[in-house]
Amino acid sequence: MNLLHANDRAGEYPPSYYAATATPLDPFPTLKGQTRADVCIIGGGYTGLSAALHLAEAGLDVVLLEAHRMGFGASGRNGGQVGSGQRQDQDWLEAAVGFEHARRLWDMGEDAKALVRGLIDRHAMPVTFYPGIAHACRSAAEVRHAHEYAEKLARDYGYGQIETLNRDQMRAIIGSEAYHGGDLDMGAGHLHPLNFALGLAKAAADAGARLYERAEVHHIAHGDKPVVQTASGQVTCDHVILAGNGYLGGLDRKVAARVMPINNFILATEPLGDRAAGILSRPIAVADTKFVVNYWRLSEDNRLLFGGGESYGYRFPDVVKTVMKPMLEVYPQLRDVRVDYAWGGTLAITMNRMPCFVRAAPNVLSASGYSGHGVAMATLAGKMMAQAVQGQASGFDLMTRLPHHSFPGGAALRWPLLVAAMTWYSLRDRLGV
Repeated sequence: MNLLHANDRAGEYPPSYYAATATPLDPFPTLKGQTRADVCIIGGGYTGLSAALHLAEAGLDVVLLEAHRMGFGASGRNGGQVGSGQRQDQDWLEAAVGFEHARRLWDMGEDAKALVRGLIDRHAMPVTFYPGIAHACRSAAEVRHAHEYAEKLARDYGYGQIETLNRDQMRAIIGSEAYHGGDLDMGAGHLHPLNFALGLAKAAADAGARLYERAEVHHIAHGDKPVVQTASGQVTCDHVILAGNGYLGGLDRKVAARVMPINNFILATEPLGDRAAGILSRPIAVADTKFVVNYWRLSEDNRLLFGGGESYGYRFPDVVKTVMKPMLEVYPQLRDVRVDYAWGGTLAITMNRMPCFVRAAPNVLSASGYSGHGVAMATLAGKMMAQAVQGQASGFDLMTRLPHHSFPGGAALRWPLLVAAMTWYSLRDRLGV
């Protein structure tokens, strides 16, 4: 089954709060017939759109092919959180690659946040960046670790934007008794994810990139001049950039072995009115420390946007039921609240939860597997692949040096093995161990 079509109508955005409130772009045409380009990009999310923008601004002839609509996938459906650093913390990175490499990865994460904010400002996108992400800890031990880690970042990385929170301080901000404390990172933030994707699309098109929608790629003929084939057209090019993330499917087996698609879900309540201040007293976002993370924030019209729950098959489950359970564990006072929107999406994870950068062929680059940390990192990945195409590959090559392993079991067994692993971690969360 093709994930591009398993849960969504062809060429349509999901019935999300983001789609309902986006600043729309007119549809782009589909690809018909043969064309030539310097670079062909497959995928119209943050990675592909950022690559298209930066390549077009550098004067290259760029074609981008999106199977549905720009920002259709995880880029237009996610929680909108723009986190600091990498998906793994600096302790993990220092142990894995050493301090010097870990330091460069931290700086890269800071560059990624700055890139998002800079693109919003430079292209006057209809997007507001709201500072602040609280990390809510479920145990006293996790609180101690969070506070120690904040001290480490200030001491070793010069990052002083994290405020440590005890239980009372956390409760005063998030209006929930479920957590023991944590921290508040004011250097991180959140935004409307689909509007950011559409802002990138407009900026790329304005810079001269040729964007196509309803242009699903079904084959790549590799060689000195790769040929990228859709149902109604083909692109002959010098370079290919793979930017499909969880929707890449079988277009490249080397990437597919290391990157696993999974599904995540969000709901949006009715506007909460005066009750909103009791849910979040500040305009920040929140993520907790569960293995399957709960994350939430208020919309501009004071709806609670709450994400939680995962599934590991192709079909989405009942989204409202899936997300209401963790939401009511955090906010039992919202049991009577109406749900106005509920949607799911497919993202991609890796074994080590770090993004997977691959040279699939000498003239084929791929970046994917952001593991829930993709708003900033995917945007930077697109820029780094654009630079690599132009011969400036230091950032891309640094990411390729991260250790990555294939998921066990091959195509036949990796889904059931992942289900077993995630079930175990979910049980551990419920037991509080």
